[in-house]
Amino acid sequence: MADEKNPNKNSQDKIPTSKVQRATEFMKTGVKIGGNYIKHYAQKVVNPDLDRSHLDEANAQDIYNTLSQLKGSALKVAQMMSMDKNILPKAYTEQFSMAQHSAPPLSYPLIVKTFQSHFRKNPTELFDTFSREAVNAASIGQVHQASKDGKKLAVKIQYPGVADSISSDLKMVRPFAVQLLGLSEKDLDIYMGEVEQMLVSETDYELELRRSIEMSEACKHIPNVRFATYYPEYTCKKVLTMEWLDGWHLDKFLATNPSQEIRNKIGQALWDFYDYQMHSLLAVHADPHPGNFLMREDGTLCILDFGCVKVIPPYYYKEHFKVIDPIIFEDDTKLAEVFTALQFVYTDDTPTDRQFFLHLFKEMLSITLQPFQQPVFDFGNEAYFKHLFEFGEKLSKMEELRKSKKPRGSKDALYINRTYFGLYTLLNDLKAQVNTQTTWKQKFVESQQKA
Repeated sequence: MADEKNPNKNSQDKIPTSKVQRATEFMKTGVKIGGNYIKHYAQKVVNPDLDRSHLDEANAQDIYNTLSQLKGSALKVAQMMSMDKNILPKAYTEQFSMAQHSAPPLSYPLIVKTFQSHFRKNPTELFDTFSREAVNAASIGQVHQASKDGKKLAVKIQYPGVADSISSDLKMVRPFAVQLLGLSEKDLDIYMGEVEQMLVSETDYELELRRSIEMSEACKHIPNVRFATYYPEYTCKKVLTMEWLDGWHLDKFLATNPSQEIRNKIGQALWDFYDYQMHSLLAVHADPHPGNFLMREDGTLCILDFGCVKVIPPYYYKEHFKVIDPIIFEDDTKLAEVFTALQFVYTDDTPTDRQFFLHLFKEMLSITLQPFQQPVFDFGNEAYFKHLFEFGEKLSKMEELRKSKKPRGSKDALYINRTYFGLYTLLNDLKAQVNTQTTWKQKFVESQQKA
């Protein structure tokens, strides 16, 4: 389940769980950030050429330190933001990426307390062996290694108070999100609403158990992909037990200097896994950050954590992928109909706004659809990703989007877009060359042309 053990030198003995306690920690962080700005501008008086890098590093560390102690929804938002390399300064992405599998873990007595509450037993009474130290600690829970009847197991334990603090946490993290993401209040309302709904589902480990079993079974035919076996008898709403899988997380895997052949093999497995879910299941593992995958030297990809699953409404799926059809994409009248259905533009937009947003989102799609338009796409093409990230940065700073009186894009697009962005980023890190031409695309286009 992990590549190396976490020494747990900075384990926590408690987590602030009440609204007052958590709000107090946020307020302390706000004071620290204010002090960082004062210090920065005082230094800038002496040195006018001073850039923001030191300010960003100080703010990022202060925000991450607070979120990592609070854990839960606030830390999850930081984790999500760390994937978006185009909208955050480097200092933030580097700090927030630690939330993927290296957050400070809980101390062992708190883990025992969770087992007593849900199983009326200590972990050492349920399992033959159970590690006192966590091997991985992320935003919602941490993983311990265990064994039972000769089987090596991974046991995920949810942090106390995570489920109960979702709504209040998202309200408190909102000012940071407004400043760092550059979103309008209307866009943030939709974003946070969808995030809250998904986070609620992530804190239900019994739901995750069902989804894990169902999706693993549905995807088991995909070449070079490996899933864990799950154990319902050792699972409850706050504890999830599965088979232990060996492998490396992405950074450790890349440090082994794998061959291009192996990079391509894992990249193809990633693409096929997401492609099948998106177009055959209409439900997708929507948390494609490096902490949720293990990679092996033979090119096997191990998939972890089905807690965050986006179920795609059929009506939305049909509209979302219509733009794959070149006949629609090159016909501005047909494309305008699709963009209206996707809520990029509205029928009551002014002619000027309508034309502006039609052009903007067509330009966006012309970039993001490039991997679908050739038989094999080289995700190691840095020029492509530079273009992609620069366009994303332009969007984040665009006044027309920030000041728009309407949100641009359906809430159902949030996790679909996040999934593809995370997938693209993983494939870029792998420098994988991937066959992107799967059978669904031709069938989909043909079905649309017959309709």
